Parts: sequence; structure tokens; C-alpha cells
Amino acid sequence: MKVQVEELSPIEKKLSIEVDNARVAEELSRAYSNLGRQVRLPGFRQGKVPRRILEQRFRDQVEDEVIQRVVQSAYVEAIREHNVEVVATPQVTNSGLKPNTPFTFEARVEVKPKVEAKDYVELPLTKSDTAVTDEQVNEQLERMRQSMARLEPVTDRDTAASGDYATVDFDATVDGQPFTGSKAEGITVQVQPGELVESKIAALEGVKVGESKDIDYAFPQDYRVEEVRGKTARFHLTLKGVQKEIVPELNDDFAKQSGIAQSLDELRTKLREDMEKQRKAQVEGEEREALVKALLERNTFDVPRAMVERAMDSMLRGALQQLQRSGVDPRQLNLDFNRLREDMREKALQEVKGTLLFESIAVKEGIQASDADVDARIEQLANEAGQPVAAVQKYFKGADERLGLALRLREEKTIEFLRSRAKYS
Repeated sequence: MKVQVEELSPIEKKLSIEVDNARVAEELSRAYSNLGRQVRLPGFRQGKVPRRILEQRFRDQVEDEVIQRVVQSAYVEAIREHNVEVVATPQVTNSGLKPNTPFTFEARVEVKPKVEAKDYVELPLTKSDTAVTDEQVNEQLERMRQSMARLEPVTDRDTAASGDYATVDFDATVDGQPFTGSKAEGITVQVQPGELVESKIAALEGVKVGESKDIDYAFPQDYRVEEVRGKTARFHLTLKGVQKEIVPELNDDFAKQSGIAQSLDELRTKLREDMEKQRKAQVEGEEREALVKALLERNTFDVPRAMVERAMDSMLRGALQQLQRSGVDPRQLNLDFNRLREDMREKALQEVKGTLLFESIAVKEGIQASDADVDARIEQLANEAGQPVAAVQKYFKGADERLGLALRLREEKTIEFLRSRAKYS
């Protein structure tokens, strides 16, 4: 087999490959032999159909299949032999099979660019504080209190007051006509200023349970029901019941109810640790982004479209998985996934370039992640997830998974190297 590699650009190469006629002939013989054992033709016993008959009837089909096999195997051999780092499926052209003639084809393919990072010492970074204040811990505790609040029926009065949660039935019309969603029963709303479409109705203050009240409400111009956008509706409201919000006291019982700690002091400590961890991760993410931006200002190069497309796919999957973890079904949001994905293109481009630059710096500086580093991270992941180390080791048992973790650790070490030599302000 003869192979000629031509660099069309830093991110694309053309492979001109010539396959010996003997190899093609062998593939043809094997293909016709397999076909002959399978087909049934009138006048011939199965497995005894002459090749010339098979060629007359199935030549195009057989040659197409042989071309596919020869191209696949020869292409793989060629990129391995010539160390071509392909990042996409090749575009292949060929002139077909010709008797007693070597088979030739061309494969154009996007390749990983050779990046030589420069000027990566003393990159500008802004020093950020990762400490968490007592005030921030108290704010988080208050958010937890509010999230754990419960509603209880009001028993000492029968009139709605500001701040109450009211249960109502309503019947609404626009220009005397009902509309989509214009009638409902047992709806809970808050008695406080705000938008009716956000379940806030201040006009219920002072209304007794069992009484009704009519109010007018102008729907927003961007309301989801098109037939009432910007129109004013008349709502007939009937108050069915009144509840008040009970927020738990900040004490040891509250800590136990949270399921996080057994005492308030322990809860404060754990919240602070979690918040510091989150703040550290946030700062590290911001610094990584700043390092990438600074590196890109000093290093200009092109990257293959295929690498960017894969990064976009990965980012979209991550976004959708985050929604699902939050209890939101993305399919119910009527999202334009193609547009959402396209909006990620610039970010994906920067991510691909940043990864290549970090890789180049790691090579130049001899930064590596050892097997011991990988094992230590697996143990850390197991501890953080509350899982047995053996279970997490099983996930990273495959060579690809372990390599992926090693590359992630190498990048983390590279970023730490850049931080240690950055110019902070």
C-alpha cells in the first residue's frame, strides 16, 4: 500500500492511498465466495453458482461492499502509520475498481492542530476572596427557613389579611367571553401586591371567607395565552379559605428537620464548608476562563469544525442534564434546541482552543498526572459521593475512562502552574 499525505491547512490533510491489486482481488474473491454460499438461483445448487453468474447479477453490489471494506481498513492503516490525529470522519472519493489495476482513493480529513503555546507566564488575574462571612451563612440559613415553611389554616379570624395564602375559585371573561384558562377552583394565591399571573392578589385583603369580589386585570403584552395578551379581564373571585405561612424557628430542631445536621452549630459549620467549597469552585472557574481569554489574546490558531461541534453537543447535554437534576423536564419547555446549541458555538470554540493550549503548555512544562494521582482522585470522588471506593474504581476501570480522568487532572495541574506564575491585581 502506498500513502501520500498532503497538508491542506493546519487543520486539514489529504491522504492519497493506493491499494495493491492483489489485496483487492483477495477481497473480491472472499466477497463472491460468501455470496455464493448464501444465494439461491434457479438451475444451480446452493453454494455451486459460478462466479461469472454472480458477477453478472451482483457486480455493483459486491464491488460497493468491497470498496467500503478496503477503504476502511486501508484508511485506518494509513493514519496509524503516518500518525495522523484525525478528529472527524473523512470525506472519501474514489474512481471505482478496475481489473488488474491498483485501487486508489483520496481521504480529506480534519486533524488536530499542532499548537505551540507562547507567552503564558505572568498572565493577568484578579485575586478573589473565597472566604464566606457570617452574614452570608445567616442569609443561607434564612433561605432554608423560608423553603421549609408550611401553611396552616387561619383559625382566629375569617377575613383575609396581607401576607396570607388564600384559596379561591375564579371565573373570568374578556369582553364578556370566557377564554383559555378562564375558570378554576381551589387555586392558592398570595394576598400581597404583585401580578395576578404570578398568583398575587392584594385586592383580597379584607374579604371574608365565603364572600366574592370582582376585579379587573390587564394581562401583559407577552402573556403566554395569545387571545388575552394586552387585554383587560374581569375576574369574579370567591374566597374559599385562608392560610398563614409558618416559618420554623432557627434552633436545633430546625437543624434536625433539615436532614443535614443534629444541631444548629453543626448546621452552620456544614453550610459554611459547603459554601466555601462552592465559592472556591466558582473562583476557579472564573480564573480558568480568564486564563483562557488571556492565552487566546497571545495565541492565534484555527481549530477543526468537528471539534467545536462536539464541544457544542457536550455543552448542550450538560445544560439539559442540569435541568433534569433540578427536576425540570426540558421537553416541557418548548426549547429550540438547534438555536440553543448554536448560541453555544462561541463558548465551545473558546473551550476547544483553551483545552489545546493547556495541553501544549503541559507538554512543554512536563506536567503529567501519575497513576497515583488518578487513584487519589478516585478515592476523593468516592468520599464526596459517599460511595465505596471499589464502586467508583469500577466506573474508571476502562482505559478510556481512566485516561479521561488523567487528562482532566493534567489540565488542573496545568492551570495551577499558570496561577502560580500569573500576575495578580
